[in-house]
Amino acid sequence: MDRNVGTIDRIARLVIAIFFIVANVAGWATGIAGLVLAVLAGMLLSSVASGHCPLYKMLGIKKTV
Repeated sequence: MDRNVGTIDRIARLVIAIFFIVANVAGWATGIAGLVLAVLAGMLLSSVASGHCPLYKMLGIKKTV
């Protein structure tokens, strides 16, 4: 996999993922909403760690800097 996510994008994804995790732990999002946020946080964290976003690849976006 080639990297297609830039540094600023990765930082933004990390901040959003942390917010989703905090929302789950604090109990702000429960039930189905909590589960959806947990899955989204996992997806965001995986793209932060790998630097690759499958959606960007499908759309032909390359934001590496």
